Amino acid sequence: MKVAVIGSGTMGSGIAQVAATAGCSVKIYDTNLEAIAKSRAALEKTMATLLEKGKINAEEKARIHGNITYANAIEDLSDSDLVIEAIIENLDIKRKLFSELELVVSENTILASNTSSLSIASIAASCKKSERVIGVHFFNPAPLMQLVEVIPAVQTGMEVLDETVEIISGWNKIVAVAKDTPGFIVNRVARPFYGEALRIYEEGKADFATIDWAMKTFGGFRMGPFELMDFIGHDVNYVVTETVFTAFYFDPRYKPSFTQKRLTEAGFLGRKTGRGFYNYNEEMPKPKEDAALGKYIFERILAMLINDAAEALFLNIASAKDIDNAMTKGVNYPKGLLAWADEMEIGWCVAAMDNLYHEYQEDRYRCSPLLRKMNQENKMFF
Repeated sequence: MKVAVIGSGTMGSGIAQVAATAGCSVKIYDTNLEAIAKSRAALEKTMATLLEKGKINAEEKARIHGNITYANAIEDLSDSDLVIEAIIENLDIKRKLFSELELVVSENTILASNTSSLSIASIAASCKKSERVIGVHFFNPAPLMQLVEVIPAVQTGMEVLDETVEIISGWNKIVAVAKDTPGFIVNRVARPFYGEALRIYEEGKADFATIDWAMKTFGGFRMGPFELMDFIGHDVNYVVTETVFTAFYFDPRYKPSFTQKRLTEAGFLGRKTGRGFYNYNEEMPKPKEDAALGKYIFERILAMLINDAAEALFLNIASAKDIDNAMTKGVNYPKGLLAWADEMEIGWCVAAMDNLYHEYQEDRYRCSPLLRKMNQENKMFF
């Protein structure tokens, strides 16, 4: 199979490596020759590391290298069976690219976007044959992260969806099919992990280090929300939050935080700038290891996460299995949120949300109708 990847940055190069490892003939297209050179060097370094660690042998290294070529003319992509776009998150730029691509490739070529939050329907509308456009959202780093969200637009043909799922599954990935709504599964359902942590901090209930400690100690998360936001970068994480908030017609559940906005404006973007919520040039602050406070923080954030996962199921964004797979395989949550709801008991989830709503009287804390109905009927997700 012939695959083209547009964009030679970290994500594009990672996707190319995945496809090449699976045996596809891959072309990485970029108009920036310097970016192509960096991609070549990064791939060589990655392959050398895998060889050194015994993950691949010399023959496998040569095979993967041999499956990847580079191009800086869009016409070179004409024989592609599948094109995956992995460029800047700008809708106008993506639409322009897709309309140009359609003039180059064959009628049967599948055109996919790796966007994490933009409308697939809008991207597809830039093509005359919009039924062959689909979303294929990998997670960074693409070679290591198991999950890929596949997002059909309203225009996408069913045969294109089926073929895309078959292709990506054949690349040794776990596919979660999601409705074309803001944030798809992961970037929608994960918002409370950041947003509610920020709310707890802004209320003065706990500092960054204590909130991070609580989520790791009581929830088993690998990183706390402030550590993770600093790792992702506020220029990325804040923009996704703002995009989802705007796209959901300013639903208060997704409301961005001024604390994070000010850090972004100041250029304190996290680890990559040496300062974010934490100052990485100084000794890390110690948490207040108070068990009662820690449990309160964990349960409040967990209730919000479960509520959002239930709402995604209620609105048919994805199946229960795909929602839980998305959160465990896409962002390494210790458990699927719907399975976690079963473990905590649905009645606990409803009571936790109702208590928050009673305290704040904000629509942000409205309980999902699905949770309430399941509680009344004594049902579980699995």
